[in-house]
Amino acid sequence: MRSHGQDGTVACPLIRNALLCLLAGVLVAVSLPPWGWWPLAVAGLGLLAWRLDGLTLRPRLGAAVAFGLGQFVIGFWWMGEFTRPGSFLVMLLETFFVTVGLALVRRPELVPAGLVLAEAARDRVPLGGLPMAGVALGQTGGPALGSARLGGALLVLGLTACAGGGLAALVRRRWVAGGVLVAVALGGVVAGAVAPDGGPAAKTITVAAVQGGGPRGLRAINTDKSEVLDRHLQATTLVRPPVDLVLWPEDVIDVDAPVDQTPEAELLGNLARAVGAPILGGVVEGSGTNHFRNAAVLWGPDGRIIGRYEKVHRVPFGEYVPARGLVSRLADLSAVPADAIPGTGSGAMDTPAGRVGITISYEVYFADRARAAVHDGGQLLFVPTNAASFKTSQVPTTEVAAARLRAVENGRDLVQAAPTGYAAFVDHRGRLLVRSTLGRQEVLERPVKLRQGQTVYNRTGDGPVVLLAALALAVFGWRRLRSSS
Repeated sequence: MRSHGQDGTVACPLIRNALLCLLAGVLVAVSLPPWGWWPLAVAGLGLLAWRLDGLTLRPRLGAAVAFGLGQFVIGFWWMGEFTRPGSFLVMLLETFFVTVGLALVRRPELVPAGLVLAEAARDRVPLGGLPMAGVALGQTGGPALGSARLGGALLVLGLTACAGGGLAALVRRRWVAGGVLVAVALGGVVAGAVAPDGGPAAKTITVAAVQGGGPRGLRAINTDKSEVLDRHLQATTLVRPPVDLVLWPEDVIDVDAPVDQTPEAELLGNLARAVGAPILGGVVEGSGTNHFRNAAVLWGPDGRIIGRYEKVHRVPFGEYVPARGLVSRLADLSAVPADAIPGTGSGAMDTPAGRVGITISYEVYFADRARAAVHDGGQLLFVPTNAASFKTSQVPTTEVAAARLRAVENGRDLVQAAPTGYAAFVDHRGRLLVRSTLGRQEVLERPVKLRQGQTVYNRTGDGPVVLLAALALAVFGWRRLRSSS
């Protein structure tokens, strides 16, 4: 027989329970890029659900905190390169969301609902949210990826947690609950595989993604911008015409005035004429002493500027500092001397090759940015980014995983370009077709498809999955109230 404590729960040493939940979080973290061992997320979430089973609130909170720290200390380890105190605060904040979500559940079959609601919250708040280190980013190599065209990254998370929670329920010999969860997971995978994926291609074009190469691990304020520009000018000579469009990375052109008033604009115009194709290049423009703009600017094949999109979703404490006056008294802000001016618009842009959707760098982590661009007619997704500041491959590989999710969610081919990598081509089903080598100067050149159809997720967004998760918890809560009355 198993002994029971005074509160009616099965006695279990709190330290052992916390360590097992910490292990569960670590398993989830190692399922993420750059490791990408996706089955470990199922194992980790199953272990979590098993340990949460039947716990009362206080031990459940301890278990949830341990799980969150296991996931996010590793998931946000890269942030310590820039600010160790800041990274610690982020780890605690993200753990808080998971803790609140798991505080709502007592049975393995409800872990998916609690995690989905926690993820939906941390994707949005505070300061616009921080979807990095989410479970779905580790599933791009697994069978649940296709479900993103039905319910986005939240559904991918939910199905992964259903698989883990189902296994935990079966271990507890809850055959009905376990069978239902496993059936939901398998059904979601099958439904995702056969769901509409953006429709047939309307047109095929050839795109060249340019990577200038160079050293990594340098902050923007310590980078010689003229060298970065020169490397990309040199790399573009490797483009093999004919091509329909050339994609340059984010922040390759750095000027103190509106770009159309600078010599750099003439350089890019001449280059576009030489290549015989439009060039979409990342431009950072100074705007007074305390502000700047981060834009993707399009030069036509005749050398004129014919399009522009300014980044809407800025990086907190990277591109702007909230409450700068207060924060400056507590921290050194020399690495972020000016604030980015937020742009407007959907990110859709007309080019001579077709209408494209643009998400600049950090925006690729936010499903609403790519979704807005496709809603506005984007037939192909572009991600000009800059991950040169990171010493390791953790963020660049995570960014490619996010790009794969956005491609599937919207049923669009996707092209990414970064100064030192990764440049990548992803098809509309999320398959990584080619990826550059970090630090090397190279050009990736491939045909891509322009598509006009819509996926289910592109039409509905996250609402249905969030509603289902909330409904599941509400129904369980109602049943508990009835049984206790």
